[in-house]
Amino acid sequence: MQILGIIPARYASTRFPAKALVDIGGKSMIQRVYEQSSKATHLSQIIVATDDERILDHVHQFGGKAVMTSENHQSGTDRCFEALQKTEGNYDYVINIQGDEPFISPEPINSLAKVLDGTIELATLVKIIDSQDILCNVNVPKAVLNKRQEVLYFSRQTIPYLRGVEPENWLDAHTFYKHIGIYAYRVDVLEEITKLEVSSLEKAESLEQLRWLENGYSIKAVITSDDSHGVDTPDDLDRVTRKFLS
Repeated sequence: MQILGIIPARYASTRFPAKALVDIGGKSMIQRVYEQSSKATHLSQIIVATDDERILDHVHQFGGKAVMTSENHQSGTDRCFEALQKTEGNYDYVINIQGDEPFISPEPINSLAKVLDGTIELATLVKIIDSQDILCNVNVPKAVLNKRQEVLYFSRQTIPYLRGVEPENWLDAHTFYKHIGIYAYRVDVLEEITKLEVSSLEKAESLEQLRWLENGYSIKAVITSDDSHGVDTPDDLDRVTRKFLS
């Protein structure tokens, strides 16, 4: 399988403008994401998809590959499709790697890539929840899986609801999954889903991936032990810097 890794990197960010270029221990965030992702042995190539010349030039300066994409994309998925169209080569899948995880491990990327066999339409990562705080945090999407390890539904609420069990005992009574937002798309499916209109479930939960489920696409879930350490705010940056560079 030929798999293209794409790192979407916008310049404008409501909570943290220019975070792709912020310095983290002598390297920019986007450089750290690029270098960590480059360690994933199952990727054929990695590129940054950006909407700003400053990010484009910076990636080229540290020796990375990047393409310019529109400022008007509503999601990283749409940006990935445009970047795919502008990248030479024939690819079977695209993996969308979050541009705000400077210390991402290559292992979950490889784990996701390993399941891509040509029949899988879409795939993503999930992690078993072991914290009551995470379980009840509406900012952390959860996933419910079927017996084939495909996603039945994503929600910000704690699902499923365990009738007859006190909430403080739910982790002992059932396996809950946290969704980690790295996606793999088969290239024909990537083109199709970028043409879909925003769905009612997507609007309700503010989760893009529900649009795909609502339109009948199958999403394979790959269970990982690695957690996500995204940077959405300057406070997040302080937290991950202390964790990984102290």
